[in-house]
Amino acid sequence: MTTPLRVASVNTNGVRAAFRKGMGEWLDGRGIDILAMQEVRAGTEDLERLLGPEWNILHDAATAKGRAGVAIASRGVASIHRVSLGADDFDSAGRWLEADYTVGGQIITIVSTYVHSGEVDTPKQEEKYKFLDAMEVRLPEIAAHSKLALVVGDLNVGHRELDIKNWKGNRKNAGFLPRERAYFDRFLGPLGEEVAGVDGSTGPGLGWVDIGRRHAGEVEGPYTWWSQRGKAFDTDTGWRLDYQLATAELAETATGYTVDRADAYDTRWSDHAPVVVDYAI
Repeated sequence: MTTPLRVASVNTNGVRAAFRKGMGEWLDGRGIDILAMQEVRAGTEDLERLLGPEWNILHDAATAKGRAGVAIASRGVASIHRVSLGADDFDSAGRWLEADYTVGGQIITIVSTYVHSGEVDTPKQEEKYKFLDAMEVRLPEIAAHSKLALVVGDLNVGHRELDIKNWKGNRKNAGFLPRERAYFDRFLGPLGEEVAGVDGSTGPGLGWVDIGRRHAGEVEGPYTWWSQRGKAFDTDTGWRLDYQLATAELAETATGYTVDRADAYDTRWSDHAPVVVDYAI
């Protein structure tokens, strides 16, 4: 007997603005059990007011007020949650939130994360690499802690050429740099095998599964973010930046994957679309 679990992840681009534009209506009709949010840019009391008492909310705000912020809202209560990532002197506040939930008698670990966007040849890019380094250390620890684990969120990297419409024009831009993409080569490489990254680096594969790519197949996209400028949304000139990465055992339980792309530009409530995955635990 399996238990259905619907997990959604979305960069809200400011949750208060998102609710003003229609996020609440989307949420009401989607049957979601666990909702991971990034770039919340609000207080815990704002989340409680917007979502209502039927949701249990965990929230890690950024050090700088009004920036970043990650949260997980659930129908059930988490048994434990953790917010630290990397060395003690590394500020990951508002970007990494782990929680354990009991589903169908089993523990599932959910991480909501918001990776830095980065900017080539600036300290912002170095912070992004520090964050990805910390993820590379933490992912095996999470998998050892829980065979059913899921890292979701705006990871701000297009892993492959299929993940960006205009990949040729972005090879030297943050979000599609070879060094950034090589982290994902290792995250998603066969467990324990030596993996050659697109930047020429090598390292052990961590064995995680990109649910979006597994379910969509070898197709362009499906994209999850579109620039607010020009006609990017109308022409579907997007990036696939929002992921659900699962341990191999959890990935086998995934039964459906959807990007909830808005019907039209003026009906969007964020510049990102929610990524919704059904699991049978």
